[in-house]
Amino acid sequence: MSSVPTDLFPHPIVQAPMAGGVAVPQLAAAVSEAGGLGFLAAGYKTADGMYQEIKQLRGLTARPFGVNLFLPQPETADPAAVGVYADQLAGEASWYETEPGDPDSGRDDGYDAKLAVLLDNPVPVVSFHFGVPAREVLESLRRAGTYTMVNATTAEEARAVERAGADAVIAQGVEAGGHQGTHRDIPEADGAGVGLLSLVAQVHESVGIPVVAAGGIMRGGQIAAVLAAGAAAAQLGTAFVAAHESGAHALHKQALTSPLYVRTELTRAFSGRPARALANRFLREHGPYAPAAYPDVHHLTAPLRKAAAKAGDAQGMALWAGQGHRMARELPAGQLVEVLAAELAAARTALSAGGAR
Repeated sequence: MSSVPTDLFPHPIVQAPMAGGVAVPQLAAAVSEAGGLGFLAAGYKTADGMYQEIKQLRGLTARPFGVNLFLPQPETADPAAVGVYADQLAGEASWYETEPGDPDSGRDDGYDAKLAVLLDNPVPVVSFHFGVPAREVLESLRRAGTYTMVNATTAEEARAVERAGADAVIAQGVEAGGHQGTHRDIPEADGAGVGLLSLVAQVHESVGIPVVAAGGIMRGGQIAAVLAAGAAAAQLGTAFVAAHESGAHALHKQALTSPLYVRTELTRAFSGRPARALANRFLREHGPYAPAAYPDVHHLTAPLRKAAAKAGDAQGMALWAGQGHRMARELPAGQLVEVLAAELAAARTALSAGGAR
């Protein structure tokens, strides 16, 4: 078993496992083939759907890759609050001529079934979001030869990851696009996340396992900065949304650099959990009223978001994006890895030259 994740791939570049159809096998394969670590997102898929994507990815590359799982969520949502939010979304349902989804469509995301598949058919890396898996789970994956990583948004969460026995911790700064991987969903903590450089330094000093930095990273110079702060590798999500092989909707890719979208916000509007997205009409109108109810709200809004995408209306979609979204580059994923690696090398050379003076 590798002691650091970069023993598995040449460049300290990890493609984030973006759920919702972005992190498709073609994207993961291109990243891995270029020397980074490609990732599949098992979130919102069935166990068989995950297995079929793993098979497809293995047909595209023999290099290491990862699979990400969502932890089952506790039943803490207030059904009455979810009902009120469903009523508020009636106008969206009417506009897009569809019905909201069933908020009671399941809380565990098929977790146990997916774990069974990954133990029967081990993959090189498995990461976890929305909590810390049981020690027995991490030990079982280790015995199967799988390297494990768990997301954390604070130094305290990182220590919990280490205590559970994970091989590495993903330190996710508040700049990150998509869902914040907090271990507990506490509404009073919304927007109180730590910036990436501060978080990496804190986590690096708090744990003895490798740290992977995630959050707003778009350039090789930023990768150099998080490595200097103590990270072993950098995880990039938004940077790969615009890649040619990405499964993101064309409107999502275009929105990253569109002058119509000048900022991102952390919002519960789309899923009931804090997640960073481009500020569009749906976010502005519904974000202030969305309850802390994940995955209930996710199930509720999923058909509406799908209908908006089908109608070509980006104002009704969940346009997940980190704070560096305007720096997105529309390149083949493999070329993007190469460009990032070259920028990283140049930044390291400049740092070395500066330190030698």
